[in-house]
Amino acid sequence: MDSVNARVRDFIAKEVPNWNDEMVAVARFKAFSGQRCDWQPNFLFWRHLIIKIATHFGLLLIRPSQVKNDWFNRGGLTPLCLDQVMSLMYNEGDITRTVDLMDPTSGRFSQLVRKVSNLITRSATPDIMAEECIIVTSLLKDKAAEVVKHLSESHWNSSCIITMKKFQDICGGSDEASVILRYMSGCKTTQYLSVHKKEFVEGVKISLSAGALSGISDLDCDILYLIWTTEKLQQQLNVTDRRYESSRKSALASLRSGNKKLALKFAREMKLVTQSREKCSSLLSRVEEVLGIIADAESTKKVSEAMQIGARAIKENKISVEDVDLCLRDIQESIDSQKEVEKSLEQTPSYTDIEDEDIEEEFKELELAVGTEAQVPAPEKTISSAEGRTALEAAECISDALSSLKLSDGPAGKPGVNRVVSEGDKITKNLEMEAA
Repeated sequence: MDSVNARVRDFIAKEVPNWNDEMVAVARFKAFSGQRCDWQPNFLFWRHLIIKIATHFGLLLIRPSQVKNDWFNRGGLTPLCLDQVMSLMYNEGDITRTVDLMDPTSGRFSQLVRKVSNLITRSATPDIMAEECIIVTSLLKDKAAEVVKHLSESHWNSSCIITMKKFQDICGGSDEASVILRYMSGCKTTQYLSVHKKEFVEGVKISLSAGALSGISDLDCDILYLIWTTEKLQQQLNVTDRRYESSRKSALASLRSGNKKLALKFAREMKLVTQSREKCSSLLSRVEEVLGIIADAESTKKVSEAMQIGARAIKENKISVEDVDLCLRDIQESIDSQKEVEKSLEQTPSYTDIEDEDIEEEFKELELAVGTEAQVPAPEKTISSAEGRTALEAAECISDALSSLKLSDGPAGKPGVNRVVSEGDKITKNLEMEAA
């Protein structure tokens, strides 16, 4: 504990540069008085520092007396305002008490009595400094999220069941586990389990999804007992392995010393330990097989429930089987096309090997091409005055040439359509008349 307090004081000296300044310390350590606006900055300083220390060192449970007398002790001088700081932090929800969290290990009747008594006897402003331990609320939420994340990495179902011992190991201790269990039970994401068979077995069922747990069944209790059995068998296997290794080392030492009789004794122990290990390992395999069958049955049940829900939805919405099949085909085609796109993107050559000089040359060529296109006049542009006169003269020449040509009626069936008779047509007609 002294080492923790020393590390906390070193941390405060680094985080608060003017911690050893006498003038500043006097202002900070004095009691609150007057309007809130006068001591609000001082309260925020202590509040932020307490939460930061607890978060940095992972101190889920802290003792108020330790905070005042050990953390912030400057040569025997302690903050006079810390009592008010703690009370304000409690009122604003920054810290909470253990008694404010319902204990799920007690019976329902005990929980009801405890809740009623808390409502009757609870003071509006409890003396936080008299509490044995208080809990930093933000750190409690983070710890609960870490537990769920840790279990999600090894369980694929929406919920899991573990023994109390494993839960305590994950939480970092029995006290921390008790507080986290109380909090998660209040959030309806964890439920306490207990089995009374040959031995009293405790465990918890934890929701690994956002939803709350529905309830506890007899199957959950049986699963807890099987999981507890596997842990006990695994512990026995570990003890057996250590015993075998010890007998083996003793046998080798006896052989080196020339005591064959003692070495033979240790060899017999190794044989017995090996036989015991085989029996224990066989039993562990059988229990794990049963757990695997239960997990497969739960998966099959969930798949069946999902199919029933889907069939009910199809029936309620009057969707035919052909529509469902067509929709599935469209989805599959979309997936296949997406895979083809991803495959083509993967086959696209990388551009990381292209030099900047090559890009600049290519860019210059594009600029030159754009400049050349810009110099070509567009047909829609307005004609200048000189160009206009030239165009008018050309139009007059064309008009004179057309007026000098002979026009003939169009072919039959197309009245009103005239065509220009070219010199080639005239020659052809003359040849036809001469031949006639």
